[in-house]
Amino acid sequence: MWDFSLGTSINLLVRTLPFILLRCAVYFGITLAYILMTGVGAGVGYGIGGFGDESFQTTTTLWGGVIGFGIVGTVLFFAREYLLYTVKAGHIAVLVRLIDGEELPEGRSQISYASQIVKQNFAQTNVLFAMDLLIKGVITAITGLVQGITSFLPIPGLQQLMGVVKAFLRIAVGLIDEIILAYIIRTNSDNPWLASRSALVLYGQNATVMLKNAAWLTLFTYGLSFGVFIIMLAPAAALVYIIPGAWSAGGMVFALLFAWAVKVAVIEPFAIACLLQAYFKVINEQTPSPEWEARLDKVSNKFGELKGKAQTWVQPAKTTTPTAEVAE
Repeated sequence: MWDFSLGTSINLLVRTLPFILLRCAVYFGITLAYILMTGVGAGVGYGIGGFGDESFQTTTTLWGGVIGFGIVGTVLFFAREYLLYTVKAGHIAVLVRLIDGEELPEGRSQISYASQIVKQNFAQTNVLFAMDLLIKGVITAITGLVQGITSFLPIPGLQQLMGVVKAFLRIAVGLIDEIILAYIIRTNSDNPWLASRSALVLYGQNATVMLKNAAWLTLFTYGLSFGVFIIMLAPAAALVYIIPGAWSAGGMVFALLFAWAVKVAVIEPFAIACLLQAYFKVINEQTPSPEWEARLDKVSNKFGELKGKAQTWVQPAKTTTPTAEVAE
């Protein structure tokens, strides 16, 4: 049915508890910031609206809340490189080490250990961020190739079904780019751009299998997130009533924020741990196919950009690879 162990994934999350706690602190902190700034903005708007009639006050309260919400969103937009570099990539680095059977160093912060691994492979946050954007683009092209293959199958009603499948795959693909980053970290390549091309070719060779695993995990991830959303509707609605000039949609927005925080802090790492197992299992002893490399060069400009980056990459001086002490 799938190519990963649920028990192993749970164990991986337990062993990387410092990162789970970090993710919870970061993403629930973001949710709290959204709520507080929305409340502050609505309060300011409500106060300004006191100079007009009731309709004017309602409008200024709404716009105040929207502006407060937007301020937090803007800050996060500029902080996205840091979140990818420190939180996501760092967690992936530790998961890779554990999946490969390595012990993490004792008496040392797991987060600082992971940061050293990530810095060793990507040098700067902007390198990782730029690579992540290109990887997302190539994965979308691979998904398009898989969809194109199905268009030639003489199955009645398949084209109508593919509309649903395409929407579903767009969600599933969102989990895959971090798996490609995991391959780069695992191989410890001197040229991460070149390693990313190899990882993408290997993914393309096994796209059907990987999308099957991603499909199962997408159902699991969004099913649980929807459950959290339903549970959080009541407390989120209660929060809205605290805000001056509360608006009816606020409870739903805040419930979505809580569900998003749980998803990215806890549910998503579990899905990534599952996909890491599946990917490493499927590509074991495989080499990148020249046919798939040529195919990707043809259908994806971003894949070609990765090649250009690889050709101009100058590897910074590396520090010693962080390893754990193994008892005799």
